[in-house]
Amino acid sequence: MNYKDTLKKHFRKNGKTDFLSKLNSNSSILDVGCGNNSPFCTKQILPDCIYTGLDVGDYNQTKPLLADNYVITTPQNFSKEIAKFSKAFDAVISSHNLEHCDDREMTLTAMLEALKIGGKLYLSFPCEQSVNFPQRGGTLNYYDDSTHKLSPPNFNETLSYIKRKGFEIVYAERNYSPKILSLVGRACEPLSKLRNKNMTGTWEYYGFESIIIAEKIR
Repeated sequence: MNYKDTLKKHFRKNGKTDFLSKLNSNSSILDVGCGNNSPFCTKQILPDCIYTGLDVGDYNQTKPLLADNYVITTPQNFSKEIAKFSKAFDAVISSHNLEHCDDREMTLTAMLEALKIGGKLYLSFPCEQSVNFPQRGGTLNYYDDSTHKLSPPNFNETLSYIKRKGFEIVYAERNYSPKILSLVGRACEPLSKLRNKNMTGTWEYYGFESIIIAEKIR
């Protein structure tokens, strides 16, 4: 794990990097919506993992593509492609993907079914309140991103659905706001507003992100 990932692990407890760092080194991982160099970044943390990435296009893959399996599909077939991997993975990651999906329930169902018993889900998405947040470069208001569908996922409904599907909730936070980064965001807020773009801690200051971590128990 490099220096940047180490900082993320310590300052963003229960964030994606922290989640990955707690998995077994040889875990099989499905990354749903794997843009922004996610294959490379995941392999930096877990070089021996068996990584499968799935997306509807090559989004910002500027680093070496280290995925063991890399699947490109269409938005219409997205959930169907995930459904091919029944009970296949130790971990499923969906980091800010659900809000882009045409059929959220089918996509979430397929992700849950892709996990082995004892497997873990990491799910993050914009909070419901983000529809009222200020507009900001880098996305702070939900509608800043034109590829976001409809409204944000409903946190309580999503949580309840995951539980009904045989999962135990390990961590759930409607407005993820780790203290130190929230304070940094508060200090940077005047400059962030002036420049009209997100800065370090902006998301944490506003509690933009909802995070759910769950383990499959049946």
